[in-house]
Amino acid sequence: MDIRLKLEGRAREAFIAKGGQPANPYPHYMTLGPCDWLCSWYTEPNVVQIDWDEFDDRSISFTYGDLFPTMRYEDGKPYRKQVYTKDEIREVIARYGLPQEWNKHGDRGPERYIEAQIWDENVIGRYYPSIYGGL
Repeated sequence: MDIRLKLEGRAREAFIAKGGQPANPYPHYMTLGPCDWLCSWYTEPNVVQIDWDEFDDRSISFTYGDLFPTMRYEDGKPYRKQVYTKDEIREVIARYGLPQEWNKHGDRGPERYIEAQIWDENVIGRYYPSIYGGL
């Protein structure tokens, strides 16, 4: 858990350096687009879809892959140890595609999806009012 907290802190600082304004010290996690692999973990998976335009650009960051391996895996790929803004992740997707499409079976590396780090509850609260009080 200590490693995760350090990585989240590093991601937060990198996002702030790019103009992000996180309201929370730690993010909520989502994926950019559907990910069948994550759904396969559950007997009755459920999915919430939120248009990314609902999020203030200063409250959402991305990693090309799950934050944990993306920030730790050493293979020299240019998207390792990087945190992206919305505009930047568009460029990364244009160059590399969606990992959930080219790495469905996980045999091409640890990246299985693009992770979104949500740094406040404003939008999520509208979808989960019982948890976040309908913010």
